[in-house]
Parts: sequence; structure tokens; C-alpha cells
Amino acid sequence: MAKEPKKRHCRYCRKPLNGRIDKKFCNDWCRNYYNNKKNNESTQIIKTINSKLRRNRSILAELLPKERKSTRVTKIDFLSRGFDFRYITHTLVSKKGFTFSFCYDYGWLALENEEYRVVKLSA
Repeated sequence: MAKEPKKRHCRYCRKPLNGRIDKKFCNDWCRNYYNNKKNNESTQIIKTINSKLRRNRSILAELLPKERKSTRVTKIDFLSRGFDFRYITHTLVSKKGFTFSFCYDYGWLALENEEYRVVKLSA
């Protein structure tokens, strides 16, 4: 006696599938919705981190006047604007051996008494 073929169902709406043996979705809408939902869940952490990095960069740009190469600011200046010290893009060690934390092209260096030096990389 021949085996009955296994019933296949749409991965999104679970409707029975007809047609090609390798078909996974009943229509384009189900395929798109399923893949968008799957991709959204897996990239949400990246979106959150990128948002925090962009926010940190805009705060650094706000703190450093355009005509200056560097400035001193307090920790309160950072925190009152919502800066999050955990999110950086990279670090650089200066010729004098100081390690600056960077958020894209803006960086900071911790000084004494909860003060920081804010700098911008030149192009």
C-alpha cells in the first residue's frame, strides 16, 4: 500500500499548501509577513544599539563648539542630555598614551573631578 503524501501547511497562516513540493507559503503576503517578522526580531537589538550610538554622537556634537578642536565638560553635562557611556564605536590611544573612547568621529577622555575632554577627529 502506497503512503499518503504528508500534508504541508503555510509557515505563516497554516493553510494547506497545494502545488510544488518545496512550496513554503500560500501566497506572497504570507511570505513577506513571515520574513519581515523574523528579520525584525533578529535586528531589533542592532536598531537599539544604533539608536543609542546616534544619540551619543549628537550629544557630543552639541557639547563641542564647531570652532573648537576640543573642550572640557562635566559628567553632569553628559548625563543631563541622556548620554550613555556604555555605547562606543571604538577607542584610540593618543601619542601621549591616553585612551579616548569614540562614538564615530567624536571622542572623550575622562579627566579628574568627573570632567571630560571632548574632541572631534579631523577629516
